[in-house]
Amino acid sequence: MPSHSAVRVEKKPLRLDDEMRFIRTWFENPLSTGAVMPSSKALARTMASYVDPQSTGPVIELGPGTGPVTEALVQRGVDPKRLILVEFDPDFCRLLRTRYPAATVMVSGLPLVTKPLRTRLRLISDALGLLAPGAPFIQFTYAMVPPIPKGLSGITAKASDLIWLNLPPARVWVYRGQ
Repeated sequence: MPSHSAVRVEKKPLRLDDEMRFIRTWFENPLSTGAVMPSSKALARTMASYVDPQSTGPVIELGPGTGPVTEALVQRGVDPKRLILVEFDPDFCRLLRTRYPAATVMVSGLPLVTKPLRTRLRLISDALGLLAPGAPFIQFTYAMVPPIPKGLSGITAKASDLIWLNLPPARVWVYRGQ
């Protein structure tokens, strides 16, 4: 009888961390990826803080990338079955399907900030038309100006403080229909 027990070790494939995935994706096609790095935990928590985990219906995340905001939503108590993740990059879609198998992952042509203002205005109008009354449309930006202009008729817009613990620093904008 051997004096030590044999332990079977399963080899896992080498996996690049999320930052390297993002940098590679951005380098290969900078106009299709809205960020150089994944959202920081501070930015993700701020975005998730505006979502009521007890509300009903889907939570739609546009451009989840590798999923930091998705993770913050789940940690906040949002049931992963309610999540609809809309992502442009097929590699990110595969990663999200692995990390959040209960969520619905869809492909989209994001990022929003590279779209003309007219397209963004149509998006906010359509999104608020589909949301329950008072439900938030939450968007972050690195820009100093809001991604969708303030002062639109029938829409309120509020901004978070600048989130310095993100690279680059970002601000969260919350839009609601009146």
